[in-house]
Amino acid sequence: MGTSLTPEFWRLFAVLLGISTAVTFVLSAALDALVLRARRRGMRHRSAGPRTVEVSHRPDRTLVRH
Repeated sequence: MGTSLTPEFWRLFAVLLGISTAVTFVLSAALDALVLRARRRGMRHRSAGPRTVEVSHRPDRTLVRH
């Protein structure tokens, strides 16, 4: 059962392809902006406070195998 693809199909296909491309582009740009904003906020919060260095409370031990 062979069907032919009509000009109406190709028109609709082109419209849907264009819409999906535009939606993908807009969502990608929006998510990218959100990630950049979150990273900048994280950097600001890290640099705002005094620098603390974590120190291990365990003494250095050497492993000895017998």
